[in-house]
Amino acid sequence: MASPDPDAGIDLEQGLFSHLLELRSRLLKATLSVFVVLVALVPFANRLYAALAAPLVARLPQGAHLIATEVASPFITPLKLAAYTALFICMPVILYQLWAFVSPGLYKKEKRLARPLLIAAMVLFYLGCAFAYFLVLPAAFRFLTAVTPEGVEMMTDITHYLDFVMLMFFAFGLCFEVPVAVVVLAAVGLVDVAKLRRSRRYAIVGAFAVAALITPPDITSMIMLAIPMCLLYELGILAVRWLRAGQP
Repeated sequence: MASPDPDAGIDLEQGLFSHLLELRSRLLKATLSVFVVLVALVPFANRLYAALAAPLVARLPQGAHLIATEVASPFITPLKLAAYTALFICMPVILYQLWAFVSPGLYKKEKRLARPLLIAAMVLFYLGCAFAYFLVLPAAFRFLTAVTPEGVEMMTDITHYLDFVMLMFFAFGLCFEVPVAVVVLAAVGLVDVAKLRRSRRYAIVGAFAVAALITPPDITSMIMLAIPMCLLYELGILAVRWLRAGQP
């Protein structure tokens, strides 16, 4: 029986230690980028919040306005928004650092697929947030202000508004990742083009169900999310066809 090689254990420990050091370095770089952008945005925190609140403020009745129900809210809430914005701006840097750490362990074929998927996921998430801000939120606030009961004055708390909008951004950003999810499922062999086409009706029903669950309670917002999700599902099918056609 061969005795265990002590050098192999030492090499394994050294390799693990070097990977942990590299991971720490990558995380520090990502965190530093967010911190630097946050420091640069702090002087503009109130302007950022005014821009974020514009879709609601523009549709409030005359004389109505946003309110702060907590003592520190006028300071803390814009600062939270600045932190969210810094994270949003630095997401490419964060993803690059994660990619630089993971990519050496991937095969060439995996790199060729993962790189465009990562870029597409980031772009689609940004598009989902922009779609929510420029199209869905104005329509939703128009509906909500229109159905406010007589005698009730609509004055939303600034913290609750920030939480609501961030939730909408996150939800719409994730929903716009449908093509990426479809391609990933096809890449791991769970679905193919024929199966995706057969599942189209279920995807449509699922899109409307998800839209009804996460959008404000008006039919316009639900349709404005469900239809893009259906179109993105079709885009995912086209992407899978293109990938299959490009394979040897």
